[in-house]
Amino acid sequence: QVQLVESGGGLVQSGGSLRLSCTVSTSDFSFYDMDWYRQAPGKQRELVATITFGGTTNYADSVKGRFTISRDNFKNMVYLQLSSLEPEDTAVYYCSGKDRRFNGAPPAWGQGTQVTVSS
Repeated sequence: QVQLVESGGGLVQSGGSLRLSCTVSTSDFSFYDMDWYRQAPGKQRELVATITFGGTTNYADSVKGRFTISRDNFKNMVYLQLSSLEPEDTAVYYCSGKDRRFNGAPPAWGQGTQVTVSS
């Protein structure tokens, strides 16, 4: 069974930066497409960034140019670098992954890490 653990959240001022990390416990990590989501209180969960098993990345329009997703297949890690943070970025950030080889398989989720941006 796959386990995901996020870390790196915290309280920062507007304009600041954070790096979020997600550790994935699977021997098949190189086959996984990985995503970062976020959810603010009272709002729907939002997909903010994706990275495929091959390293192709995509971003939500709201974070393009400010966030960077990356992965390290040697360490079973995926990262989200958050820069130029705004109060609107305040949310719980979750990493999620799915094995690319299996169509329709449910994704695995981490517990989330809180990011709070003050004005």
